[in-house]
Amino acid sequence: MKAGEIRDLYEYNYWANGKVLDAAARVKNEEFIAPAGMNYMSLRGTLAHILGAEWVWRTRCQEGKSPAALPRQEDFKDLATLRSRWKYEEGAMRSYVGGLTDADLERLVTYRSTEGVEYRAVLWKILAHVVNHGTQHRSEAAVRLTELGASPGDLDFIMLARTKAT
Repeated sequence: MKAGEIRDLYEYNYWANGKVLDAAARVKNEEFIAPAGMNYMSLRGTLAHILGAEWVWRTRCQEGKSPAALPRQEDFKDLATLRSRWKYEEGAMRSYVGGLTDADLERLVTYRSTEGVEYRAVLWKILAHVVNHGTQHRSEAAVRLTELGASPGDLDFIMLARTKAT
């Protein structure tokens, strides 16, 4: 994978995150934090998980540090708090990904899971995983948002690609 392609994937990632966050702004805070039978127990929990995973993986890859835990959903009292942290993390990830070269993407990254188990993976595969992971959980959030009458609309990669082709 080439650095420009990774940057394209992250452009998509943040475009899609923005659509989901904008849709989440249309629900009441009680609905945002309410248990919902989702993997991470609530819309807030699901979005906090996506954000936390992006932070953990960037920290592992960029800083060579392996955080022992993801942020908890309770760390974000409402959408504004979550969005503020996400804005910071998006800027940090965009800066990191923006400075990578094709050669950098082939680097082997050694990291520890949150359970302390050591692993190794090629950087481009980790970065692609982060986007794919976000896609999975954004889809869960989109289902919940749709149930609440606040669908984020089409989140397909091609929708962003079409806007860039013109």
